[in-house]
Amino acid sequence: MQQKNTLRKDIVAGIIGYLTTVYIVVVNGSILSEAGLSLENGMIATILASFAGTVMMGVFGKLPLILIPGMGINALFAFSIIGNNGFSFHEGLAVVCLAGLLFMVTAFTKLSTILKEAIPDSLQHGITIGLGFFLILIGVENSGIVTSGEQTVITIGDFTSPSVIAGLITLFVAIYLFVKGVPANFLITMIIGTFVAMALNVPTNGVSSVSFNLDELLFIPSFTAIGDISFWLSVFTLTLILIFENMGTLSSQLDMLKSPEAFQKSYRITATSSFLSGILGTSPTISSAENAAVIASGGKTGRAAITAGILFLATVVFIPWISIIPATAMSPILIIVGFLMVQNMKYLPWNQFSECIPALLIIVMIPFTYSIGDGMAFGFIAYPIVQLALGKRNEISKPLLLISTLFFIEFVLKIVGV
Repeated sequence: MQQKNTLRKDIVAGIIGYLTTVYIVVVNGSILSEAGLSLENGMIATILASFAGTVMMGVFGKLPLILIPGMGINALFAFSIIGNNGFSFHEGLAVVCLAGLLFMVTAFTKLSTILKEAIPDSLQHGITIGLGFFLILIGVENSGIVTSGEQTVITIGDFTSPSVIAGLITLFVAIYLFVKGVPANFLITMIIGTFVAMALNVPTNGVSSVSFNLDELLFIPSFTAIGDISFWLSVFTLTLILIFENMGTLSSQLDMLKSPEAFQKSYRITATSSFLSGILGTSPTISSAENAAVIASGGKTGRAAITAGILFLATVVFIPWISIIPATAMSPILIIVGFLMVQNMKYLPWNQFSECIPALLIIVMIPFTYSIGDGMAFGFIAYPIVQLALGKRNEISKPLLLISTLFFIEFVLKIVGV
């Protein structure tokens, strides 16, 4: 009886986990479409990566953890790695593959611990917070709440526009559902937002047919840009974010499960899933923040993850209908996820200027430069300068100095036009 009860709880937890994370299919597909992939193929790539990573975690990790493309990381992939560097989508996938491979190397060796100890917590939090503000900016921009100004860089949007009105209504709906803690609030937000857009005659995509053209679904990474320093800096930046974000997320979730001893196993599976994401056509997967809902629902074993993974794969048949969801229905999710990431501000040591100034440079420059890599560069370059100015030479580790030097070289090459 106990075995049946556990099985039932795992299946229910897996279903709840799926409902709280399925929004990623549309949201990530939309972000991938900004990088040059069709929305439909972006959703298919998201489904395949989520299915593969989640089932691997269930089968090999025996843990109830769902792996989906990370928010913030997908923005880095689309807007910085591809958008700012001018890489093609397939060259961007090559960056993901190599970053995932380096992530795997650190996961299967002691390098992850060395890097974790070398990068100050303040810079790690600064990256998360900066990514959060960047997502908020993208969300309010895509919903039309802010737009390019004639006299300023950005200005308030046209509140008489039906799309802006739909975006505002959906945003307040999303905030209400989120604050109330309604289960699957992101999914409900997208559904309500779609109906609001239709009621206001906001243009949406029609119901489409699913194409399984093999040539279009072979997301083959292209290494043609491997000789560019910007390519390797992109790989390096993505690797650092994958290492730090997954370390923190997995540690907290395994504490909730009371299984801290499973960290190494889950970390290695997550790294492998990140590498496979590049082959499956999307930005890297990470352990979903919504796993808290899976655990709270009684998920204890890998059967919960396997259940969610199978449901992700089944989502393919619904693509013709979910592709009609407009940007105004998805943007509020970006804003709320950004808000959750910005909460890391509370972890910054505000009384230590030597730590806060570099971190704040990262936080400010990521959204202001519209580049996660460039924003990180400002903070990493400033950190050793500030420490040296305060006579804290011992605070600068060799790995950190190497990272700072690489970012500095990138800036110098940009200045000279290389």
